[in-house]
Amino acid sequence: MIQVLLTDLCSDTGPAVKRSNHVEQISAKWLLLIHQLPPKPAYLRVKIWRRLQGLGSVAIKSSVYALPANDQTLEDFRWLRQEIVKGGADATVCEARFIDGLSDHQVEELFNNARDQDYAEVDKQTRDLLAVISGKRTKWVDRLDEIAGSMRRLRKRYSAVVAIDFFGANGRESAEGLLASLETRLKEAEQKIVLQKPAKPEPALSKLKGRIWVTRQGVGIDRIGSAWLIKRFIDPEAVFKFVPADYAPKHAEVRFDMFDAEFTHHGDKCTFEVLLELRDVKDPSLQAIAEIVHDVDLKDGKFARSETSGISNLIAGIAIAHRKDEERLRRGAAVFDDLYEYFRKGRR
Repeated sequence: MIQVLLTDLCSDTGPAVKRSNHVEQISAKWLLLIHQLPPKPAYLRVKIWRRLQGLGSVAIKSSVYALPANDQTLEDFRWLRQEIVKGGADATVCEARFIDGLSDHQVEELFNNARDQDYAEVDKQTRDLLAVISGKRTKWVDRLDEIAGSMRRLRKRYSAVVAIDFFGANGRESAEGLLASLETRLKEAEQKIVLQKPAKPEPALSKLKGRIWVTRQGVGIDRIGSAWLIKRFIDPEAVFKFVPADYAPKHAEVRFDMFDAEFTHHGDKCTFEVLLELRDVKDPSLQAIAEIVHDVDLKDGKFARSETSGISNLIAGIAIAHRKDEERLRRGAAVFDDLYEYFRKGRR
């Protein structure tokens, strides 16, 4: 039998609480969300279960889920309770102390076991990819972009698990080591391909005026930044065209940041860095921006600039808010204009 002491934080029927002040008064180690969901509609039960998993909560018993108590987890549980109530069900959020039955240590182990299962899934998928690239090179080299995409999704999944690994589960070290090994192997493979492939002669800067610049649809940080660099410093008359990945270029078009493009990733450089090398003039402000774009795009932390996280969130916000690539370039250009001025004048 589990016995707990509860303090009601968020219930329609419980005692009144000043929510605006209570966040700063959390004293217990645990928060519990206790809910009652109807059998139907089934989608509500699935939705709430997925949200609970995404928050990293664990089930103490049927319909009772726990999180370690802090301001963020309290906010997370309150938002989830609001979703439950809007769905026509009922839920309560409480502070809790375990008095009898489960100990704090045992609850922590529940969290660690859940995260170890998450890390084990990352391990399995990483090992599967390592097995692929350990086989005959002719069978996987043409799938390098696909494998790299899978690796990036694994890294994203790993980061999501780390964010809810509240007590340092043992599986984290293994997952991180396997991912690092996979990233190293892929980088080595990419570099070998670059070295074995005859380099394309770079067009002279004077020949890159008034061109149609082609890139893949769904632009992100590197393509948005590269388009800004092109328009402002390389080809003021540039026209941009957004195409599928398998697009066959037409005469007088210049491709960037896509497979087999005139300007794309080279070695450990992102497209922005490659384009920046076209300029003979060394500009410390542009170099600083290149380092930010590199770290956001390649996620290798090479330069570790303090501004990187903020710019990453800004560009991600633009991508979420705007589906059209033209609008993403327009909004992104304003961000890069201001960032350039920040480095050029603001940091003197």
